[in-house]
Amino acid sequence: MNVPHSPIAIITGATAGIGEAIARRFASGGYRLVVCGRRGDRLAALVPELIAAGSPSVRPLSFDITDRQATEAALKSLPTDWKQPGLLVNNAGLALGLDRIQEGSISDWDTMIDTNIKGLLYITAIVSRWMVQAGTGHIINIGSIAGREVYPAGNVYCATKFAVDALSKAMRIDLMDAGIRVSQIAPGAAETEFSQVRFKGDSARAEGVYQGFTPLTGNDIAEIAWWVARAPAHVNIADVLVLPTAQASAGLIRRS
Repeated sequence: MNVPHSPIAIITGATAGIGEAIARRFASGGYRLVVCGRRGDRLAALVPELIAAGSPSVRPLSFDITDRQATEAALKSLPTDWKQPGLLVNNAGLALGLDRIQEGSISDWDTMIDTNIKGLLYITAIVSRWMVQAGTGHIINIGSIAGREVYPAGNVYCATKFAVDALSKAMRIDLMDAGIRVSQIAPGAAETEFSQVRFKGDSARAEGVYQGFTPLTGNDIAEIAWWVARAPAHVNIADVLVLPTAQASAGLIRRS
C-alpha cells in the first residue's frame, strides 16, 4: 500500500542494532520507509515486520554503502515519488579492531573510513540534493562519544566519528539557506552488534564490554531519534550526547 501523504524516511544500516530500532520506531509512527543495508536476507525479513508495526509502505535497498556506484544506483532506482524524503538517518557505521596505531590493520582502517565517512557522504550527496529541490528535509547523523573524546587504541575509529561530528556541523551550515535541518545523535556505550563486529566475532570479548552496568540499547537511541525528528519545524535539535547513567566519559564506566 502506498500512502502519498505519509512522510518518507531513508535509514542506512537498518538490518541490526540502532538502525533497525529506528526503522521500527518510525514504522510505528506511520512513516514510509526506505531501509538500506548489505544483508538482503535480513532486509527481506524486516519488511513485513515494519508493515505490521504500522508503516504504510517499505522499500528495501540492499547495497554496500562503501561502493559509490552501487549506492548511487540503489537510490536512483527509487520511484520518483520516493525521491522526496523528509528524513535521512545516516546510521551505517562500524568499528574494527582495538589496536594501538603501530599495531593496527590498514585494511580495518580503510573499511572504517570507507563506511563511516565516505559512505555517509555518498548517501548524503544524493539525498541532500533531493531535499534542497523539495525545499524541506531533515538529516540525522548517528555519531558517537568517540567523536568527542579519543580513547586508548580507538585512533582511526575515533577519527571517523570526529569526522561525522565535523560533517554534521558543516552540513548544518551548507544547508541552512535551503531550510534543511541537520542533527547529530552521539551515543555512549550501547549494546548492539557493535562489539561483535569490532572484535570480529569474539563473543566473550564483546560481551565483556557491557558487563557490570546497564548499557544503552538501540531502542533508547530510536526514541531520541523520534523526538529529534518530530520537533516543531522551527526547532532543530542540533546535537545530542547520550550516555548510560553508569558512564561519565568515553573511558570511564562504573561497573558493579
